[in-house]
Amino acid sequence: QVLLVDSGGGSVQAGASLRLSCAASGRTFSPYAMGWFRQAPGKEREFVARLMWNTGTTYYSDSVNGRFTISKDIDNIVVHLQMNSLTPGDTAVYYCAAASRPGPLLTSTMAYSYWGQGTQVTVSN
Repeated sequence: QVLLVDSGGGSVQAGASLRLSCAASGRTFSPYAMGWFRQAPGKEREFVARLMWNTGTTYYSDSVNGRFTISKDIDNIVVHLQMNSLTPGDTAVYYCAAASRPGPLLTSTMAYSYWGQGTQVTVSN
C-alpha cells in the first residue's frame, strides 16, 4: 500500500506564496508521474500540475502556469508545489496524486492511482 501525505496549506492574503509538499510512504514505490489537483467548493477536481518522475518534465494548467512550480526531492519520493502570486481563485483543497504506470491524459484524475488526503489553501483579498 502506498500512502501520500499532503502538507503546507494555509490561509494567506492575495499576492502571497505557499509551498505544498507531498510525501509518499509504504511499499517500495517509484512513480511514473506525480501531480497536483485542486477542488473548490461546488466544483470538480481539476488538474494543476504534473511532473514525470524519471525525466523531471513538468506541465501546468493555464490558470497556474508561470505562478506555480512543481518539483521533487532527489532522495525521497516527495513532490512540492510552490505557489506564488496567489489569488482568491486559487482557493481550494489541494491534492497530490501519483501515477504508477504510463498512461495518457496525465491531466485527468483517472490516470492517478494514489491520492493524498488534501490540504486546504485559502486566499483572501
